[in-house]
Amino acid sequence: MPTPDRETQKTIAEWGAATFGPAANPVDLVTRAQQELGELADAVTGRDRREAALETADVMILLYRLAEDLGYDIEQSIQEKMAINRARKWSRAGDGTGKHI
Repeated sequence: MPTPDRETQKTIAEWGAATFGPAANPVDLVTRAQQELGELADAVTGRDRREAALETADVMILLYRLAEDLGYDIEQSIQEKMAINRARKWSRAGDGTGKHI
């Protein structure tokens, strides 16, 4: 499989299927993404910026594969969700997070 000029949801999903085989169950991709999130937390805790970037990419790769397997465009979903988020009222938790009210 040739390397694309720029990776997309589709090229990442195709690579994943060719490299690992199709996901037997989409939940398996979620479970693996959770493991990668743990590795990301470790990298952030250790203030290893390079490793944090690579672990973030691992999480996103799995999420792109999941989105492709489930038949939605993750970039479009982000646009839709941000429109919802921007229209909501939010309360701050004081730690850089919060919740909608």
